[in-house]
Amino acid sequence: MKIRTRDNILEAAMLRSDILDRLDTDTTWDMIIIGGGATGLGCGVDAASRGYRALLLEAHDFSQGTSSRSTKLVHGGVRYLQQGNVALVMDALHERGVLLRNAPHLVYNQAFVVPDYKWWERPFYGVGLKLYDMLAGKLGFGRSRILSRSKTLNMIPNLEPTDLRGGVIYYDGQFDDSRLAITLAKTMQDLGGLPVNHMAVTALLKDDEGQIGGVEARDSLTGKTRRLRAKVVINATGVFVDDILRMDDVNAPKLIAPSQGIHLVLDKSFSPGDTAIMVPHTDDGRVIFLVPWHGRVLVGTTDVALDGPNHEPRPMEEEITFLLEHAGRYLTRDPKRSDILSVFAGIRPLIRAEGADRTSSLSRDHHLTISQGGLVTIAGGKWTTYRKMGEDTVNQAARFAGLPAHSCKTENLPLHGWMNGLDPRDHLSVYGSDIEEIREMIRRDPELGKPLHYKLPYLRAEVVWAVRREWARTLSDVLRHRTRALILDAAVSMIIARDVAEIMAQELDQDKNWIEEQVSSFRELARTYLAG
Repeated sequence: MKIRTRDNILEAAMLRSDILDRLDTDTTWDMIIIGGGATGLGCGVDAASRGYRALLLEAHDFSQGTSSRSTKLVHGGVRYLQQGNVALVMDALHERGVLLRNAPHLVYNQAFVVPDYKWWERPFYGVGLKLYDMLAGKLGFGRSRILSRSKTLNMIPNLEPTDLRGGVIYYDGQFDDSRLAITLAKTMQDLGGLPVNHMAVTALLKDDEGQIGGVEARDSLTGKTRRLRAKVVINATGVFVDDILRMDDVNAPKLIAPSQGIHLVLDKSFSPGDTAIMVPHTDDGRVIFLVPWHGRVLVGTTDVALDGPNHEPRPMEEEITFLLEHAGRYLTRDPKRSDILSVFAGIRPLIRAEGADRTSSLSRDHHLTISQGGLVTIAGGKWTTYRKMGEDTVNQAARFAGLPAHSCKTENLPLHGWMNGLDPRDHLSVYGSDIEEIREMIRRDPELGKPLHYKLPYLRAEVVWAVRREWARTLSDVLRHRTRALILDAAVSMIIARDVAEIMAQELDQDKNWIEEQVSSFRELARTYLAG
């Protein structure tokens, strides 16, 4: 591969230096948002779109936590309908339609089939999914309908045929979660906001009366600490909101009841069609999905209550066994542990409720509070409703801070890269209108058009793009969040780690020691994604 000129190296480095210059020169922000996941980025885009001076700080990388470990669905939530939470389903179905309209390069229609093996299942689920259609209204993705046995097997040829009576088909949304997070960060920047990754908030700044007026933040890449002032601070840290709440008040009651869910990634041959399978009732009462995604099959999810969150949750043996067993019940070819290409765990930020004995029964509604010290905390929710959560939070934060009133603009705001008509089977479609710039890079340097590995869709150009244009600064940033190499095939991601680190080192003007450190750190992480 060609060595880049010094000018190109500076082009890569200037993005972060510009960001740091703004942090060092700007005095007081209207809003500082802590957290670079779905909720924080939703707040950041909303605040910037209204013209507020908004700064977002993420301790690690954008979508580092739960927001990159979802089932990759933009959906109303069929199981919430079963629980009778019609209001949540209606809000989510509305937001699903809004997101498809605002980001058609990232969200697309996915067909799901509920296979029926008992006489009562087709009419029962058929009626429920007709209600799902009705609640979606004009923003629906397609009408559900009952399928015959032959039609069901035609759509899902590897479905277990024994005792199969037929199925019900319905439609929901699918997306790439961490790519949407990067798109939101770029949208926030387009609107004049400042999203910063690898910048951890270590303390809240208070005046003599105990009112919060900013944060202390440490740059994990340079070690430098900054004191940053703001008229209001928003705590949007997902499963870690309680940590920030305790920075404000050491006696603050816990808001979050964390629940872990894992996903298995299998080869596409286990379910070669384009239709997903939805299992409405498992042994633990949860819904699970077998979903085609990026040329693989995603199987999930579990529900295990945790004592507390951690930054790198790991799958438990019983979770892996549970999903393998359930997938085997519905597929003609039973997946084995050795078939798992990757397994990843995420933690749901469920709102704690007195007397709740199962996390699967806890609400996915969001919860908004303002402390006596003025900390605005947004907790709970899910990816599908991120925009509405951002709107509600910014409304309250602006009112509390006495900022000029500006109406929300995000319901009809095209996200960065907006482009219609792209084929989601083309992995470059997630870049939207930026695709042409990536292709131009390849035309100038054909070496960039080479794939990173024959088992993955990603190109060398995407590594360069991630560094220059998407704030990627570590090997994990590229292989976990800018591309999805780690999730698609953990073993292969370990193989390509050194090549990717060398490309990044050229862009960032780093030495061999940096390469060795990055490769070692990433491979240690990737081993936790292997099923053993």
